[in-house]
Amino acid sequence: MIRPVKFTDAKQIADIYNYYVLNSVVTFDETLFTEADFKERIFSVSKQYPFLVYEEEGRILGYAYANMFRQKPAYKNTVETTIYMANDVQGKQMGTKLYTVLLQQLKEQKYHVAIGGLTLPNTASVKLHEKLGFKQVAHFK
Repeated sequence: MIRPVKFTDAKQIADIYNYYVLNSVVTFDETLFTEADFKERIFSVSKQYPFLVYEEEGRILGYAYANMFRQKPAYKNTVETTIYMANDVQGKQMGTKLYTVLLQQLKEQKYHVAIGGLTLPNTASVKLHEKLGFKQVAHFK
């Protein structure tokens, strides 16, 4: 089930994120996040933007949210998106379902541009974004 995030999801969300902190470079973070860190993120993000989880049988399998892209007035209808799936569920189309709901909610909220910043190599994320219509517009080395 895809639903809005709850503060009680913070520990499982931190566990998903911390897998990538420990095992990849995609987060750009070097220290693990705590449950409290994610409670703060849930609080700050969900005030204005959608923050969703994909849950099955009480387990959070992934999460996605949008956040401010830049503070300039010209970007008021632009958001940056984030999605992370539990490592053991990748390739099962759950991320596609979750991201589709997020993008639909953003459209309903009148956001016109969604930007996903990816760290390469990250084949799964590239494929997901391309499948949902994202186009590469820049490459930062």
